[in-house]
Amino acid sequence: MISIDINCDMGEGFDNDALLMPFISSANIACGFHAGDEDTMRRTVQLARQHQVAIGAHPGFNDKANFGRVEMNLPAEEIHALITTQLQLMQRICDTEHAQLHHVKPHGALYNMAAKNPAIARAIVYAIKHFNSELILYGLSGSHLIIEGEMAGLKTASEVFADRTYHDDGSLTPRSSAGALINDLSTAEHQVIQMIKQQKVTSINNKIIPILAETICIHGDGKHAVEFVKSLNQLFIKNGIILQSPTFQHKKKQAH
Repeated sequence: MISIDINCDMGEGFDNDALLMPFISSANIACGFHAGDEDTMRRTVQLARQHQVAIGAHPGFNDKANFGRVEMNLPAEEIHALITTQLQLMQRICDTEHAQLHHVKPHGALYNMAAKNPAIARAIVYAIKHFNSELILYGLSGSHLIIEGEMAGLKTASEVFADRTYHDDGSLTPRSSAGALINDLSTAEHQVIQMIKQQKVTSINNKIIPILAETICIHGDGKHAVEFVKSLNQLFIKNGIILQSPTFQHKKKQAH
């Protein structure tokens, strides 16, 4: 039986969190730097526990003015400290709520930079490893973040996107480019099934490329996010795909 995870960025000040939570399996919770605060973190952790959704830290640049979406050129030690501080904040909230921290997914510009830059990826990876080597690292499938995580011995979850198009090299089409976003539901559903069942995706140039799909990102701030995630759940039921967080997937891998 095939299984897949749906992850969603949460605690970022949008109104959809409570509506989306029943239909996802992993929540990436903003740690107060690019968005949110201790109150939103606590409420989102409580919501995730209520729906038995895996809890993740979503650390980003300390830049609320730009929602963590502007690149910042920081030395490796500052990136290490940036990640560590946010993990400490998230862990403290989890401890007070008797919840388990499950994974880490970098946010925004930090995520994109780490996907392309091995040094930035390494700084993030070792911050996670030094904090808690059992945490699962979520990163762009085929990216330096995943490669560095695996080299350091971390468990990783390769992330794909239902509503984004891909270049021939497996990278995402930049949001600033035409055709970067998939707005048609049926097209997005076709891409999701192709990625899960075939471990392939059709690029923007109509080339079939290999891709490892272990977790699918849903953007909670999208206009039709709730409708979309509900349709994905129905799509998985029709195709015999189980929705579950990567914890179980990694246990299966280790058992062989």
